[in-house]
Amino acid sequence: MSHPVPLTEIWRGDLLESLHAGHAVICDETGQIVEAWGDPTQLIYPRSACKMVQALPLLESGAADRVGLTPEHLALACASHNGAAIHTSRVRAWLDDLELNDHAFRCGPQWPAEQVDLHAMIRADESPCQYHNNCSGKHAGFLTLSRDIGAGPEYVEPDHPVQKACKEAFERATGEDSPGFGIDGCSAPNFQTTLLGLGRAMARFAAAPRDTAEARLREAMMLHPELVAGEGRSCTRLMRAMGGAAAIKTGAEGVFVAILPGKKLGVALKITDGATRASECAIAALLVRLGVLDPDHAATRAYLNAPILNRRDIQTGTIRPAAALLDAC
Repeated sequence: MSHPVPLTEIWRGDLLESLHAGHAVICDETGQIVEAWGDPTQLIYPRSACKMVQALPLLESGAADRVGLTPEHLALACASHNGAAIHTSRVRAWLDDLELNDHAFRCGPQWPAEQVDLHAMIRADESPCQYHNNCSGKHAGFLTLSRDIGAGPEYVEPDHPVQKACKEAFERATGEDSPGFGIDGCSAPNFQTTLLGLGRAMARFAAAPRDTAEARLREAMMLHPELVAGEGRSCTRLMRAMGGAAAIKTGAEGVFVAILPGKKLGVALKITDGATRASECAIAALLVRLGVLDPDHAATRAYLNAPILNRRDIQTGTIRPAAALLDAC
């Protein structure tokens, strides 16, 4: 088994101040490794980076089409959104269409991520609801499927038909039997897989023919990057910069994935210390390496060789990819 390798460096002056190690893999449409760093067999929780896999039963069952879900709905089903009005208004309308309300959710309340929305709620003396939760789109998808199949309200329980369907889809997409699960921040099961399995799943999405569930989900993400995350977020900014060349998704604890339909490649990485700043830099480096992201685009430079500024906006350091990822950067 290989050890994690350096993927992201933090420089201050001429000193390497901090180093983030991890694992990364690029898979082709056959599920084979094109390139790897560290140990692609490392067992991980994919966290929110696998939301598009969790959304497969929603489409494959026919539930999405029976209730008339649009690409906006599908993008939200894959999202870890900011809880901004652009997100919450759509989730609330989705619940209304299901004749459900906030109490049907099992994801828990969460304050909005964007300062303007947060401050507006505080000034109005309002408390967050579950539709503000960054995972509320995924949970609206769970509720849609649960209602369609006539299952009970506790849709996040591991033995619920919705989660059984998610596990089956997850194992099919990764090509592996999941050895276990943990409970995610939104209370849903998160199934373990190897990094290779996650990369293989992303390659499956990349190579999927038009009109398949996988293709519809990846296209929805690329069509509506603002719904997948939100303003100022890496997923949204980098997908916009790539102009439909890739769908990307972050996950908690330093996970990031990419779906490259034009190249029929899938990418997965995990930073072992869980640092988001490191996973964002590493995924940007890999996207540049694969030729789908312009290294000189302003969005790229926010994560790749990005300046670290102090409170006077003086540059004090740089976040940059480690030498192993530098070939095309």
